[in-house]
Amino acid sequence: MVPLNFMTTGTADYLVTGNFSKKAAEEAAKFGTARIAASSKDKNFTYIPDVKAIEYDPNASYIHICQNNTIFGTTFVDVPQVEGIPLVADMSSMIFSEPTDVSKYGCIYFGVQKNVAPAGMAVAIIREDLLGKCAKGMTPDKIPTMMNYTTLLNADSMYNTPPCWCIYMTGLVMDYLEQEVGGLEEMKKRNEAKAKILYDYLDGQDFYTNPVEKPYRSRMNVTFTSPTQELDKAFCAKATAEGLLNLKGHRLVGGMRASIYNAMPEAGVRKLVDFMEAFRKENA
Repeated sequence: MVPLNFMTTGTADYLVTGNFSKKAAEEAAKFGTARIAASSKDKNFTYIPDVKAIEYDPNASYIHICQNNTIFGTTFVDVPQVEGIPLVADMSSMIFSEPTDVSKYGCIYFGVQKNVAPAGMAVAIIREDLLGKCAKGMTPDKIPTMMNYTTLLNADSMYNTPPCWCIYMTGLVMDYLEQEVGGLEEMKKRNEAKAKILYDYLDGQDFYTNPVEKPYRSRMNVTFTSPTQELDKAFCAKATAEGLLNLKGHRLVGGMRASIYNAMPEAGVRKLVDFMEAFRKENA
């Protein structure tokens, strides 16, 4: 939908910092030129390129980023800000984990399945002056109806039967964040505290390794490995037996990954660290 609606010049800049930004660029290339303005592939996506040092295409319709990379455990510290070129960001895995200055973006889109609601819905926040346009060589009426942002906007998101359960759950989560947590500044503090517990442990021993360059460590997804792949497998198996689930890392990186989204309480992180230390002592 992003290139169909926004690639008015026929080209856009993509910052490839992981699997989903790579996939986004591949999709965009079907509708125009998806120029890879920067990539961290050279170090297996363990860092984020300096967004201020990138040479952007002045003709780019937009700059696209995936702001948090779940598989590789990285996140953007700064986001690109280029006068005249809107920023489009996939925030699926970090939305509502901290405050967001929406004025920096032309479009924010996210799947709700990480921090908001059950899987099955996406939300888009779009600057009004970007609406009603289309990819170069097309006219807006040629965009497939369901792929046109204005279709959904004009129908109050009910052009077709809406995902009612996801919408209802999103409302409950919004109420929770505002009324029980106390807003996104407070949510950020909670997430920083949880991540600090885990990263401090990782930095204080030499059995487990976190490959991500420190400034770009994600607060949502913490990746780490043990000394061998065999121990990684043993770690995941024993963790599952202890009730610590879904710690196996993505097949692209292996090892382990702890996803500590908003809903994960601090007690869960502390239990993981206790388990990690006990496993270390048994296998060091």
